[in-house]
Amino acid sequence: MNNQKPQKPTLSGQRFKTRKRDEKERFDPTQFQDCIIQGLTETGTDLEAVAKFLDASGAKLDYRRYAETLFDILVAGGMLGGTLADDMTRTNVCVFAAQEDLETMQAFAQVFNKLIRRYKYLEKGFEDEVKKLLLFLKGFSESERNKLAMLTGILLANGTLNASILNSLYNENLVKEGVSAAFAVKLFKSWINEKDINAVAVSLRKVNMDNRLMELFPANKQSVEHFSKYFTEAGLKELSEYVRNQQSIGARKELQKELQEQMSRGDPFKDIILYVKEEMKKNNISEQTVVAIIWSSVMSTVEWNKKEELVAEQAIKHLKQYSPLLAAFTTQGQSELTLLLKIQEYCYDNIHFMKAFQKIVVLFYKAEVLSEEPILKWYKDAHLAKGKSVFLEQMKKFVEWLKNAEEESESEAEEGD
Repeated sequence: MNNQKPQKPTLSGQRFKTRKRDEKERFDPTQFQDCIIQGLTETGTDLEAVAKFLDASGAKLDYRRYAETLFDILVAGGMLGGTLADDMTRTNVCVFAAQEDLETMQAFAQVFNKLIRRYKYLEKGFEDEVKKLLLFLKGFSESERNKLAMLTGILLANGTLNASILNSLYNENLVKEGVSAAFAVKLFKSWINEKDINAVAVSLRKVNMDNRLMELFPANKQSVEHFSKYFTEAGLKELSEYVRNQQSIGARKELQKELQEQMSRGDPFKDIILYVKEEMKKNNISEQTVVAIIWSSVMSTVEWNKKEELVAEQAIKHLKQYSPLLAAFTTQGQSELTLLLKIQEYCYDNIHFMKAFQKIVVLFYKAEVLSEEPILKWYKDAHLAKGKSVFLEQMKKFVEWLKNAEEESESEAEEGD
C-alpha cells in the first residue's frame, strides 16, 4: 500500500528566453519627431507635398502611438510641454510658422483633413490635441493664437472637429485674462466665413454649448449687453444677435414655466400681471410674444373633454375666467391679431376644438380681449391657411354683424355732427 501523500497541484511555467524583437518597444517620441521633422524639411512649404509625405509615412511610422507628437509638430513645429522648448528640434513647416491669413489656414486645414480621413483612428487624438492647445494658449504669441483660432474655426466648420472642444476656453485663467474672448473672435469669424451663423448654431446646440457662450467672460461681465457690445465691435454682429436671441428664448421658457405654476396655485391675476410686466421689461419681451405665451399656458392648465359637443362649453367656461389676464396683454392691434392666429392654430391642431373657434372669438370680443378691427383684418387677409374654409364659414355671420354695427355707429356719428 502506498502511504505517500498525494501532491498538491502547483502553478508552474517554463521560462523562455525573450527575443529582442518580442520586447515591448520603449516609448520614444524624440526619434519619431526626428523622422517627421526630417521629412517635412525635405518637402518644404508645399502643403500638397506635406500631405503626401504624411500619408506615406503612416505606413512606416507609429501614428497611433505618437499622435500627440505628430500634431504638436504640425501645429507648433516640435513637441510641446506647455510652451515650445527652445532646445528642441523644430521645423518651420507648421501652422505657427505660416502666414497669418485665412487662405493659408484653409490650406493647412486640408492637410489635417486628408491625414485624419486616411488614418481614421487619429480623430480622437486630434480632438485631444486641440483641447490641450487651447489650454496652452497663454504660452503662445498673439500671432500663434490667431492662426490657431482661424484653423480651429475652419476645422469646426468642415466637421473635422466637434464643438465640444470649446470647453477648454472656459478655463478660469484664460477667461480672467481675456484670452478666451479674444481667441473666440478669430475662431467664430473663420467658422462663420466657412459656413453661416445657422450652421454654427446647429453645431453648438448638438453639444449643449448654445447657452454657454457668455462664459467666455468673467462672472461680473456675463451679460447680454457686454457680450453684444464686445462681439459687435469685433465685427461679429450675427453672433451677438444669436446670443441675444438665445437669452430671449431662455427667458420666454422661464416665463411660461413660472406662469403655469402661478396659474396652478391660483395666484391673483393682479400679481400675475405685475410679474409678467416686470419680465417683459427686464428681458425685452414684446406684448405679442407674451400674449402667445399666456394663451399656451391657459390652454395647458386643464384636462380637455374628448367629446366635441362638450369641449366648447368647457372651453368657454375656462376662458371666461382667464379673459381679464389676456385683456391685460392685448393693448395693441398686433397683439390681438397674434391671439387670433394662436386660437386658429390651436383649434385646427386639436380636432375637438374645430367647432369652438367662433364661440371663443365671440367670448373674447364680449370680454374686450379682442376688438372689431383685428377680427375684420383676420377675416379679410390675415388668417392662416390651417382650417381656413371652416373657420371663415363659422365667422361669416359674426363678421357681417360687426360690419353692420360699424356702419351704424359711423352713420350715427355723422348724424350727430
